[in-house]
Amino acid sequence: MEKITPWIILIVYAITLLLFDFFVLHKKDKQSSTKKAVFETIFFVANGLLFSILIYWFYHSELIENTTHLSPNKAVLNYLTGYMVELSLSIDNLFVIAAIFASFKIPIKHQHKLLFLGILGAIVFRAILINLGLVLMDKIHGMSIVFGVFLLFTATKMLKNEVEHKENDQPKGINKLLRFSKILDGGKFITKVDGKKVFTALFGALITIELTDLLFALDSIPAILSITKDSFIVYSSNIFAIMGLRSLYFFLSNMLEKFVYLKYSVFSILLFVSIKLITSEYFEIPEWFSLVFIGISLAVGIYISTLNIKNINSENDI
Repeated sequence: MEKITPWIILIVYAITLLLFDFFVLHKKDKQSSTKKAVFETIFFVANGLLFSILIYWFYHSELIENTTHLSPNKAVLNYLTGYMVELSLSIDNLFVIAAIFASFKIPIKHQHKLLFLGILGAIVFRAILINLGLVLMDKIHGMSIVFGVFLLFTATKMLKNEVEHKENDQPKGINKLLRFSKILDGGKFITKVDGKKVFTALFGALITIELTDLLFALDSIPAILSITKDSFIVYSSNIFAIMGLRSLYFFLSNMLEKFVYLKYSVFSILLFVSIKLITSEYFEIPEWFSLVFIGISLAVGIYISTLNIKNINSENDI
């Protein structure tokens, strides 16, 4: 019974945060102000960081099945590094989410509900994919190299392709399977058009967000597995990073196009973790170095983007 206690605490903790988010922070489903979005971002990031205290307790008290023989300090370092990796890779996801909302013409007042439901789906799907990834890493020799090469391919492809969308475009593949209407009908997922039941644009956006998260999980899960193969740390860092994604979106929604250099930060992080995976069987890159590299990459991306914004504003004032 002791060995499942940390899992129970993690699940209860996550559910409590989600319920607090949905029924307290967004009880009236109104548009979030920038100030409120900042508070919520700090709140979820703080909870993600504070969970590291519980991580230390779990491994120090031997409450969890420590299959990778981590010391409490190393478990905390792995968790924080994994959390930073997942959170930084989520930034690229934000650009895609913004494109999806624009494509389906989803008003801001409905975006929170879609992101909330998207998070619930992501938590379930990530659990399945994480277990699959761990099994592959354990059973197939050299799988870390395969994951590393895949991430390397993803990183190089990301530099070549930018997220493109047209105002009236909707995913053609989904339209072939399901009948969609462009109307929202007060935020419903199903409505009637000419006496026939059809899915609204809101449901179309939700399905697209879920499918997009699955695609992004193909990148993020190999990335976190480059840090640790401990299932509890992998899953807990994923959960807290995903929960912070919604508030982070509303905080950055008006600035995504301005912080263009964050994409290069994500590229450098993907490049780093791909190299770490490929070389993992030959030598080990220290966790502290991984954490420092990720932090510096994000800081540089934000700093250069800020300088770029100032230059643009200066040119507009002339």
